[in-house]
Amino acid sequence: MNNDDKYFLAFSALATINPLFKAKLFEYFNFDIKKAFEASKNDLKELYKYNEGNLSIPRDFEKLRDNTDPNSVLEDFKTLQDKENIGYITYHSPEYPKLLKNIPDFPLSLYYKGSFEGINFDRTVAFVGSRKASINAKETLGAIISDFKNLDIVIVSGLAEGIDAKSHQSAVENGIKTIGVIGSGFKFKYPLSNKNLYEKMENGAGLILSEYPYEMPPLAYQFPQRNRIVTGMSKGTVVAEAKMKSGAMISARLTLEYNRELMCIPGLISNPNTEGIYHLLKNGAAMVTNTNDILEALNWDIKTETHPQKTLSEIEEKIYNEIALGDKNIEDLASVLNINISDLMVNLTSMELNGLIKQAGGNYFISG
Repeated sequence: MNNDDKYFLAFSALATINPLFKAKLFEYFNFDIKKAFEASKNDLKELYKYNEGNLSIPRDFEKLRDNTDPNSVLEDFKTLQDKENIGYITYHSPEYPKLLKNIPDFPLSLYYKGSFEGINFDRTVAFVGSRKASINAKETLGAIISDFKNLDIVIVSGLAEGIDAKSHQSAVENGIKTIGVIGSGFKFKYPLSNKNLYEKMENGAGLILSEYPYEMPPLAYQFPQRNRIVTGMSKGTVVAEAKMKSGAMISARLTLEYNRELMCIPGLISNPNTEGIYHLLKNGAAMVTNTNDILEALNWDIKTETHPQKTLSEIEEKIYNEIALGDKNIEDLASVLNINISDLMVNLTSMELNGLIKQAGGNYFISG
């Protein structure tokens, strides 16, 4: 650590202060963190003028800042660092993602667990979507990510349930590096259902990042703030299932604001979670149905292996088309297709063995 780090840590301790204000204050002092932290009342007035009145100066900034001792914060972190194995990078660190410096409200610093080894920040793609993702969406997502194997690509997401968790898990299963950005301090593994995923990512599978101090709980307003980091460090963002009003749609908006590539995986139109997807597709987002669609959208000159498609029999094609309309159980299929159960089971088993469909909970769905 150098002498400036205590001021970065002190700014981090001011967790309730708007990240945009911190970034603009840092920029105003030509990226001198000590001068930014010690800004006077007159400096803040000049900052307001410099930004033509478009930057809100937090009323409680001076009070909170004056009650924060950088030396004390530094000592507390050193103790925590040894105990919890937490690392720390600042805007000036060589490990800091270069793309992240280009967003207006970049974080001044980031805590981390895991390792930067093998993390290629030039090949980052974010995956976001519904916490209550359908089985079909998860299977499709898993298939797309698995084809990134051996391509030196990094999967970025937010370590939430649903699409986030499936993205990280698929990366881990296929030896693909993955970065999770959390909306709390490292004291909390939220949600608890992802505890094992956290541990795998901390121990070789990738990296977990947070801009919040250790004891900061997961509060609602922090998750949209987290989304800006997920999209901000990524070359592009893939959205897989999203309602019109959702965190994934916030990420989509940020992706466009940052002039990055926005991509969407289409889904069943009967699924309310695809409403946001089709809105984005109608407004110019790139459609993703396979891994090469992502590589092409991002202009990455690498191609994945394409697998030959099995030719379907007439009855298999009818079954496939019916399941494509929505998950179906055996009774539904037998009734709609007017086929006896034994013949249907033979065809379903063959299609499942060939990886065309999968089943869970008695329902069949299209395999990703």
